[in-house]
Amino acid sequence: MRLTADLIANSPSYMNAVRDRELYLRGNKIQAVENLGASRDQHDTIDLSDNDIRHLNNFPRLLRLRTLICCNNRVARVADELGEQLPRLNTLVLTNNALAELSDVASLGTFKELEHLVLIDNPVSRREHYREFLIWRCPSLRVIDFQRVRDQERSAAKTLFELADGELTSLAKSILEPKNAKVFVPGEGVGGVSGGSAGASGSSVPTIGLSAADQAKIREAIKNAKSLEEVAKLERMLRAGHIP
Repeated sequence: MRLTADLIANSPSYMNAVRDRELYLRGNKIQAVENLGASRDQHDTIDLSDNDIRHLNNFPRLLRLRTLICCNNRVARVADELGEQLPRLNTLVLTNNALAELSDVASLGTFKELEHLVLIDNPVSRREHYREFLIWRCPSLRVIDFQRVRDQERSAAKTLFELADGELTSLAKSILEPKNAKVFVPGEGVGGVSGGSAGASGSSVPTIGLSAADQAKIREAIKNAKSLEEVAKLERMLRAGHIP
């Protein structure tokens, strides 16, 4: 379903338990963020949970918005410019999505007022240095996954990702520098889909016992990918066991 101006106008808008004006857009099978300008920047909180959103992008500039809730979607990417579009965002809840790599959350550093972040049940939350990277990348954060950020953690994170002269460490560079994306050929490179384990680039994806329906979804997602970056993110999702 599309997020149309009519859907926004007809969705519940009310004062929530913390007395914020909230726009309730849960469970509408929304696939992409669009037309939120129709909300007229009249909400402190927007709830987009239980939809089918894959990219957190295409937001208009919303100066009032302080809380964005987007649980139980398939978000695998956060737009680099999102912090500029939502400059006063204080709380971001992305529980149970498909963010897989530390580089996928690097753009959260553009949020200057973000204090509360929840990424529980994303593959990235199991990556080494996950918490340290977020603390270093987003200095304004006070609570990550319901655990308060301590001063000792801030010092340790800075040591891990910055040298004494302010230059980035090799670890920070390995996360932030663009990586060469691997090219998929539709129907190849996904174990259990074409019977082979290597695509055109020679990369392999572990066999995961896919059903015929899942195989069809993967072929369609690969065919519809519009850039090498999307293909690379799709590969990471598959390796993490997420079906697009």
